Amino acid sequence: MTAARKAAETGRERHESLTPTRIVAELDKYVIGQAKAKKMVAIALRNRWRRMQVPEDLREEIMPNNIILIGPTGVGKTEIARRLARLAEAPFIKVEASKFTEVGYVGRDVESIIRDLTDLAVSMVKSEWTDAVEAKAEALAEERLLDLLFPRPKPRARGESQNGAAKNGDETEEERAARTREKLKKSLADGKLEGRVVEIDVSAETFPMLQIFSPIGIEEMGLNMQELFGGMMPPKRKKRKMPVSEAREVIVAEEVQKLIDMDKVVDEAVRRVEESGIVFLDEIDKIAGKSGGAGPDVSREGVQRDILPVVEGTNVLTKYGLVRTDHILFIASGAFHVSKPADLIPELQGRFPIRVELESLTREDFVRILTEPENALVKQYTALLATEGVRIEFTPDAIEAIAATACDVNERTENIGARRLHTIMSLLLEDVLFETPEKKTRSIRVTPREVQKRLRRIVENQDLTKYIL
Repeated sequence: MTAARKAAETGRERHESLTPTRIVAELDKYVIGQAKAKKMVAIALRNRWRRMQVPEDLREEIMPNNIILIGPTGVGKTEIARRLARLAEAPFIKVEASKFTEVGYVGRDVESIIRDLTDLAVSMVKSEWTDAVEAKAEALAEERLLDLLFPRPKPRARGESQNGAAKNGDETEEERAARTREKLKKSLADGKLEGRVVEIDVSAETFPMLQIFSPIGIEEMGLNMQELFGGMMPPKRKKRKMPVSEAREVIVAEEVQKLIDMDKVVDEAVRRVEESGIVFLDEIDKIAGKSGGAGPDVSREGVQRDILPVVEGTNVLTKYGLVRTDHILFIASGAFHVSKPADLIPELQGRFPIRVELESLTREDFVRILTEPENALVKQYTALLATEGVRIEFTPDAIEAIAATACDVNERTENIGARRLHTIMSLLLEDVLFETPEKKTRSIRVTPREVQKRLRRIVENQDLTKYIL
């Protein structure tokens, strides 16, 4: 089975098993609460698989249901989108809408979103196919290393004498060479020759010194300088001496390149972008609202109009060719404190038919965030200190106190959601993380008293931003 077919079969089986219920269950492992948002993104992801099962003539007519996630910062909008993409193993990119400006102003071109997404997809597919052929590449690399350590004897000309070796029943030169090669192969497999120095040919990547004057960056032009000048100047090779351990990595990489057809990699990557790509447009509320004149707001509506054709469906020129955006799923998010979704231009509103409002986090949510997710902060700090041979324990009351402090600070200052827990935990364990290597402490117990002692001045001080932000 080829690398392409193997990867395709695995992906098909995985997508078929991703039911909405299972998607939500997987999201629950990393995101606390927000059941409605999880349900909507799970349906959107499953609909992508359903679309690929319908007849081809109708398939093109089924458009993705783009989603706007509305809610304050730190409630899980980005995490939901990121985990969704990992579940689907789909090309995914997160961009901030405020980075882009209307054509004619200084800033990034909106179409660069699709170029960057395609680059990521090519890397993703190449990585998958590399894994599929890695065993074969390693076997070929072993043979090349053996050739460097013990070159094969030159074949004899027809009729050339072997000095009577065959007549006397002794080994021929070819047989002795084969036996020696087998011994070297076993030693190489056992790692006994890793320090032996060999001389190999490596590519000398040299590019012409050019300076391009352009109002946009080279990445916006979709040019690949190596491909542009590859035909004019063939790649050069140079000899280098290195240990077998290093030479093996170089040779395996070269063998992988030979085994993988990059044209097929690009075709598969472009197909994935067009059929299953996901773009997360963060801070879309920052470009909502009509332009009020000069200054930083001058291109807000212009950015929306530039984003519109990409979301509606267009062809974007990349260095891998044209990429259609008709079936890419767009998930936008924003706090919408000042503006509201209705402030977006009507055409763009119509391209985001599903709107989900995420809930603000409560103290109970903070307690769960600290302990339940697979990447919970308590688990992270426990693992970090375990590297120093230290066992840290948080009592249930201590976790309640940490959550209450984070909730209190969010109410008094800017509400930054679960991100506040990172700051609180960092301040709480500041001395522990600093002093542990010298003190050689083996066990630490965090109690509510310790939490109050460390965080009291933050709660009591009126100017909380001095300590938190």
